[in-house]
Amino acid sequence: MAKRSHKTRKSRINLNELVLVAFAEDSEQAKEYEALLKTNDIPALVKPQNGLQEDVIDKFAIMVPEEFLDEAHVIIESQDAYDDFYDLALEDSEADDFGEDFFDDEF
Repeated sequence: MAKRSHKTRKSRINLNELVLVAFAEDSEQAKEYEALLKTNDIPALVKPQNGLQEDVIDKFAIMVPEEFLDEAHVIIESQDAYDDFYDLALEDSEADDFGEDFFDDEF
């Protein structure tokens, strides 16, 4: 009887085959992207980019196998669009809260 490998999917990711799918501004966003991708069965790896280039200082690269790149882009863009919509909805509800001074004007 052949032995089965007990390695996890993450350990089978070959680092040479990974491509950049997105940059995260902080570790919290990087973890969210990683969890989102893994929830959708896409292997992902977060790689800190500490000062390698001037425009990516203290950012985090989200890496996926090349075969999952297109799907990962769609998932991340969809989540970003959802987050932007949610932020806009919150801003609109705050703008609808008129202060007391709004009705104090004399005509």
